[in-house]
Amino acid sequence: MVIEPMKCGTEEFEVHLPEELIAAELEPNRVELPQRTPAEHIRWALDHPVDSAPLKELVKAGDKVCIVISDVTRRWQSPETYIPVLIAELESAGIRDEDMLIISATGTHRRQTPEEHMGLVTKEVYERIELVDHVCTDEENLSYVGTTSRGTPVWLDKRALACDKIILTGGVVYHFMAGFGGGRKSILPGIAGRETIMKNHNLALNPGLGNGSNPQVRSANMNATNPVHADMMEACSMVSPTFLVNVVVNDDQQVIAAFAGNWITAHRAACDLVDRMYGVPAKEKTPLVIASAGGFPKDLNFYQTIKTLSNALEVVDEGGTIILVTRSQEGFGNGDTQRQIAGFATMVEREKDLRENFSIGAFIGYLFAESAEKYHMIVVTGMDQADFGTSNIHVVKTLDQALALSREFNGGKDLRATLMPHGANTLPKFA
Repeated sequence: MVIEPMKCGTEEFEVHLPEELIAAELEPNRVELPQRTPAEHIRWALDHPVDSAPLKELVKAGDKVCIVISDVTRRWQSPETYIPVLIAELESAGIRDEDMLIISATGTHRRQTPEEHMGLVTKEVYERIELVDHVCTDEENLSYVGTTSRGTPVWLDKRALACDKIILTGGVVYHFMAGFGGGRKSILPGIAGRETIMKNHNLALNPGLGNGSNPQVRSANMNATNPVHADMMEACSMVSPTFLVNVVVNDDQQVIAAFAGNWITAHRAACDLVDRMYGVPAKEKTPLVIASAGGFPKDLNFYQTIKTLSNALEVVDEGGTIILVTRSQEGFGNGDTQRQIAGFATMVEREKDLRENFSIGAFIGYLFAESAEKYHMIVVTGMDQADFGTSNIHVVKTLDQALALSREFNGGKDLRATLMPHGANTLPKFA
């Protein structure tokens, strides 16, 4: 058996375990896809919409059209490759530049610079069509559209609501809270008010202080059992988006597929492709999981490593050991993540603060600390043990040191292991 080494930044660590103890080495699936340029993928998707008439039949001259795009934190979607094609399609349907509005779905993120805007949509589009950032705290630009069945008051950007047609755009990947990115997330959290976003995201926690995170809020779960996703769907349905364009990218951030049409089923088709690519069959859970984020640049910071942890949790035995390999040369990469991990003495204190000051970064930190309470968590990283405060996260510098520590935790013996050399992109799935 040839075992792939675990990447840590620009280094590689060999896995020194007896071959008979390696239950599986999980890798992403090979999926054959049509070879097209990014523009050709978008053009094909527009010409073959899912459960929808073509876009040019859904809009007409004189319509005010809002295009919702993701912000600079989602540049991996390569929006500069699909926005010009979408704009050209609207033009061919008689929509004038002055009747188009592009809103960047910043959620709770910061405003962006003109240079960042140009990078998102190209300089040509930026100079022709109005582009604005959503600001979740700008109450003057928010309108109330209803309350979800889970009690989330839905406040959305009134500039989008004032348009005749709303088009959602974005990219689809696994998402550790919403199940998958893309689709309805353009509306919530994308162009929602802060109160709406906080209420929705707090659904990731079980009711009642001390009850921790909801295990149904996880990657690949877009069922009604995931309240974060279901709540987002309700909010999005309140604005009835006219059309959707979502892309799927590879590890090199190149668009390899595109889906357009109905905002629900076209998005679901993109999710199905992601699942075919990265949902990997697993036969058993094991007492040890060794997972690498995949090396540079996927392990630039600890914040990004949540993808690897989320996937490793799917295949580790109850009370088992998880070894995460992540260089994290930029440290935590998020102040809220750092504060949740290192800033509190107990899990109840962490949870109380999270409920009062919810953010994605804080929730990521909480999940790391919570997982370290339930499992032996060892992190191979360039960070220091002191960085992790009183959390139960154990820090070492090499994989051999991690395996030695695992033996200490487990009576001096090596454990049966699952290996995930591309842990950020490999979701173990059981039939």
